[in-house]
Amino acid sequence: MLRRSGLICMALLPCSQASAATAERSTAATLEDGTVIEAVTLTGTNRVSARIISYGATLQSLTAPDSAGELADVLLGFDDAADYARLPSYFGVTVGRYANRIAGGRFAIDGKSYQVSQNDKGNSLHGGAVGFDKRPWRIVRVTQGRQASVTLALTSADGDQGYPGKVEAVVTYSLDDHGALTIRFDASTDRPTVINMTNHAIFNLAGEGAPGGALGHRLTIPAAAITPVDETLIPTGALRPVQGTVFDFRTARSLDQGIRDGRDPQIVRARGYDHNFALDKGLTPLPQLAARLEDPQSGRILEVLSTEPGVQLYTGNFLDGSVIGKRGHVYRMGDGIALEPQKFPDAPNRPDFASARVDPGRPYSHVMIYRLSVAP
Repeated sequence: MLRRSGLICMALLPCSQASAATAERSTAATLEDGTVIEAVTLTGTNRVSARIISYGATLQSLTAPDSAGELADVLLGFDDAADYARLPSYFGVTVGRYANRIAGGRFAIDGKSYQVSQNDKGNSLHGGAVGFDKRPWRIVRVTQGRQASVTLALTSADGDQGYPGKVEAVVTYSLDDHGALTIRFDASTDRPTVINMTNHAIFNLAGEGAPGGALGHRLTIPAAAITPVDETLIPTGALRPVQGTVFDFRTARSLDQGIRDGRDPQIVRARGYDHNFALDKGLTPLPQLAARLEDPQSGRILEVLSTEPGVQLYTGNFLDGSVIGKRGHVYRMGDGIALEPQKFPDAPNRPDFASARVDPGRPYSHVMIYRLSVAP
């Protein structure tokens, strides 16, 4: 029997039996319109824990030990779950229908043009003005045992934000006892549409709010090229080799070595790093390494794996001190790093990019993993 607070047990696993990863479900907040936000905390025996809230199917916190065994929450965000609705900032949210940007909010399918919500310099960003991140999701399943998991669902109506097709979206977070949080995105449609979903967690492996931010972290991205952008951060359509540039993370180096290099027009346009890397692995049936982030001070290591062909590196360039986050911390540029696996930005308008089209009977799926460990 499941219960909404305290330990949650699977129907086939008696509570008296020792289990590995656990799940705890509770009420997190109630919005002004009466919407109840629920939370599920997944915890592994290695003390890694993830708290997911139903608003935006959001990863609210991810807590992990450092090399000395000290625990810290490594995600930027808010302590109060209601703030994710009051102060939308994409911290840890599920992004959809289309993560990243679509030029002018326009694209065509089978010769028919669609205009979707424009919310970023005339473009559409992260699904538009009211994307998946700004919706209450339904918790449909919670389990524990070898892995602890929570599954959330959302129905997006035909015409939602201008997108064609009724979409049934599902996100499942699963935590094991080895520091791996798997996030699986599934979606089906009754009409041809475009879908590109990801998680928008912003990390500081030294601990959220740690002095000095995250720019001293060492980053590896196995990608020989990026998709350079124009003044509105839309890909030009070209692939630019990273060799000899501040975008070359094929071997580990710290972010602060290139983030302020004004000699590179791409850094100037994005105010830092806000670019899609074309992963060498491409689109894969199983998750493969997309990025590795290491904090030399705490010893924490984050590996990001994904089935998708790209990963967006974002260094919090638009955090300007106006957002007050967890424990009263003021967030500024470089206080956290996002690594968002996904299809390429503006893929619906770029036939040479991996297609984001989804058809009836051919559902969408993306599997990504946040794998935490410590340096030996």
